Parts: sequence; C-alpha cells; structure tokens
Amino acid sequence: MANTPPEIRTFLCRSDNIGVLIRDPASGACAAIDVPEAEAVLAALDAEGWRLTEILVTHRHADHIEGIPEVVERTGARVTAPDKARAAVPGAARYVSEGDTVTVGGLTATVWETPGHCADHVTYHFADAGVVFAGDTLFTLGCGRVMEAEPETLWRSLTRFLDLPDTTEVYSGHDYVLSNGRFALAADPDNAALKQRVAEAERLAETGGFLIPSTIGAEKATNPFLRAGEPALARSAGSEPGADPAAVFTALRSWKNRF
Repeated sequence: MANTPPEIRTFLCRSDNIGVLIRDPASGACAAIDVPEAEAVLAALDAEGWRLTEILVTHRHADHIEGIPEVVERTGARVTAPDKARAAVPGAARYVSEGDTVTVGGLTATVWETPGHCADHVTYHFADAGVVFAGDTLFTLGCGRVMEAEPETLWRSLTRFLDLPDTTEVYSGHDYVLSNGRFALAADPDNAALKQRVAEAERLAETGGFLIPSTIGAEKATNPFLRAGEPALARSAGSEPGADPAAVFTALRSWKNRF
C-alpha cells in the first residue's frame, strides 16, 4: 500500500453521476475523475478546502466531460484524457493509452484501455493505493451498456478487474445500484451475499447514500456480470453449466437491456 493513503471523496452530480476527488495529502495534489457537472465538483472542492490540480477523463460521453471547461477556467487543472477521445476532449495537456502512467502528487496510476461501453474508455488503477476508477465499465452490481463494440469486448475488459486483489476499492461513474440490484436478484436469486448487499444499498438510499465505492471481492461475490463463469448464472442466462462465460455474459447483458 501507499505510504500515505489518498483522501477520496464521492458525491452526486447531475441526477445519477458519481463525482470523485482523489487527493495526495503529502503534496496537496488533487484530481477529479471526470467532471460531469462543474458546479458539483467546485462545491466539493470548496467543502474540503482542496485545490484541484488534475482532471482524469475516463471517456468522452457528455455526462462525464461537459463540466471540464468551466472547472479548468476556475482552477487551472491539467486535463488527461484517452488518446482515442482527442476529438471530444480537445486541448488536454496529455492523452493516454494502454500501459501509460499518470500521477497525482505521489500517487501513481496505470492506464487500462477498457473498451466496450465506448471505444475510447480507459480505467485508472492506483495499485499502491488499492483503488481503481472504472468509469462506466464496471458498476456496483452491474456493468456499462455495450454501445460501440460486441459484448465480448466489454467482457474482456471486465475480466481484467477479476485479477485485482479483493480489497481493491472500485469507484464507478454512476449510481445505478438499486436498479442493478433488482436485475442481479432476478439473475442470481439464491445468492445470499447479494441479498445482503441489496438490502444495504436500500438502507443507504433512504438517507441519500450509495454503495460506491465497492470492492473487487464484493463484486466477484455478487455482480452477475463478473459471475458469468458460475453455473447459476449460466442457467439463468439459458445456457448449460460450463458454457463459455463470454456467451453467458452476452446473454445477461441482453437480458439487462430489456429488464
């Protein structure tokens, strides 16, 4: 683990986007993961008394980048964006691809290209800090909608998360936890751990909270899209136990689209 753990704050933006700030307390450097809404990000910075130095963009969709110009004007933060999103995020200080590293003060992240939701999507993995910013690839109890690829592409991106330590904290780009939970229960109705997590999410929602971050261990135990290799999920998807997990994932994602 990092010698000085990062400080991380989450907050709602727009209707269901999750804003995230990560700060290195040793240096004071601070990054926003995307800027769904300038006002919410600036308010969170003011509330913490933090100075924004970096913006790390996960993908080009408007609900993740539209607040960037105002926040840059107000803070002077440096923008890092996916190389494949150059046209949508012009003027970034840096464009990154698979295997690049980014720093926030003394914190270092590796860039993963995680296409499927869209072609330019990237994930930022701060391995020493034990956190990963998954954008719209992996959600608590769910995954992103496939928009610019075959479902197998998103499945391959998701399998990368399975190799992370179970304690890794996962920050996703939206609070879809309750709707994801309803689908997860339909697909995996005998999963006791899942029932407990959905109940926890419902309790948090009553007071304006949300089940973000999650952990890799919790997602491996309860997220149907990461459990496509399990016999119970294969049966729910209409496949035989032992079926190709990519095919099971494809069936589950299609079912979720209609759910």
